[in-house]
Amino acid sequence: MPMSMEEYEIGISYTIMKMEQQNTNSKEGVEVLQQVPFEDEKLGKGQYTSKNYHLQSKIPSWMKGFAPASALTVHEESWCAYPNSRTGFLIICYQCPLFSKCSLTIDTVIRPDNGCSENAHNLTSEQLDAREVEVVDIASQSRDYWSKVISAPNVDLTAFRSQRTSRGPLLKGWMDSCRPVMTTYKLVIMDAPIWGLGERLEDCIIAGERALFLACHRLCFAWIDEWYGMTLDQIREMERQTDLLLKKTLNKPAKAGSKHDGKRKTLKEEIVAVGSCT
Repeated sequence: MPMSMEEYEIGISYTIMKMEQQNTNSKEGVEVLQQVPFEDEKLGKGQYTSKNYHLQSKIPSWMKGFAPASALTVHEESWCAYPNSRTGFLIICYQCPLFSKCSLTIDTVIRPDNGCSENAHNLTSEQLDAREVEVVDIASQSRDYWSKVISAPNVDLTAFRSQRTSRGPLLKGWMDSCRPVMTTYKLVIMDAPIWGLGERLEDCIIAGERALFLACHRLCFAWIDEWYGMTLDQIREMERQTDLLLKKTLNKPAKAGSKHDGKRKTLKEEIVAVGSCT
């Protein structure tokens, strides 16, 4: 990522909030249950978040016959901590009633380098032998089936230049020449002990997570002019306002017409609009 770790904490929080707002309507989307500070001996101080993802339209057709729509809800718990300027941690755990025996854990380590860390998660030799490494370049133009499933937007960062920071475009070799630069190392562990279905489900979930990682981090840089200069206190206040926005949207009757009429607003504009109606 072409930013510092401190900027990334602000930018990725803003991006997640805006993506949640854009993908939430009266029938499905994100329900924030809890967002509170936490303190841990290993991780340090950070933010704990609990969410429900109502994913009716995102589930492949071959999976929809297993359970009613009410079961197509994924529960997420995450612990995000930035204990110092050298390393950040993010641990996310997912559970779904549809596949109660399955587990998905994403352990993220954030470092101010260009992807050169060989073992950012301090894995054992046995874990390293089982690990498969894939480099996800936000400047790549690759799109696959899962990019369409998650409705990933077409973002060309090879032609994008930030007006506020003068960063970009991200041309070939940008990871070696860009300053500042940082990398998120994500350890994705998927376990689906279901006979006849487990391996296929594991492959689908991991491919979907990869597409989500790519889309989210592309947009984080593409939206840098919207969040650059914000403070962590401002982000926390926006999180509280966004929680209210999402709850209102999920409980609001659907209206006829386009989901996004006219020019797309920034997250700040959406929050102000909702606040003026309360």
